[in-house]
Amino acid sequence: EVQLVESGGGSVQSGGSLRLSCTTSGLAFDDSPMAWYRQASGNECDWVSTIGSIGDTSYADAVKGRFTTSRDNAKNTGYLQMNSLKFEDTAVYFCRAYDRRRGSWFPGTPCRGQGTQVTVSS
Repeated sequence: EVQLVESGGGSVQSGGSLRLSCTTSGLAFDDSPMAWYRQASGNECDWVSTIGSIGDTSYADAVKGRFTTSRDNAKNTGYLQMNSLKFEDTAVYFCRAYDRRRGSWFPGTPCRGQGTQVTVSS
């Protein structure tokens, strides 16, 4: 059974930093691209970043230059380092991983699961 657990959220002031973690189990993580999404209250689910199995990264324009995604294959964990946080970064953050053995992303729909709340005060 594939499981993803997000952690590391919290409340910070504008300009602050947080590092989110996504701990995975049940899949071959070192061969799995991973993505981060976020959903602010009442808003749609937005893609934030993706990191490929070889460490290639891409970011939404809204976070480019401020957020950095990384991975530690030995720990089956992905990370999202968020710097220079803004009020508009306030959202629940979710991770998602591609399971190559099953040929599909998990969860199937973004912004599903526990997530971790990030609140930025201005």
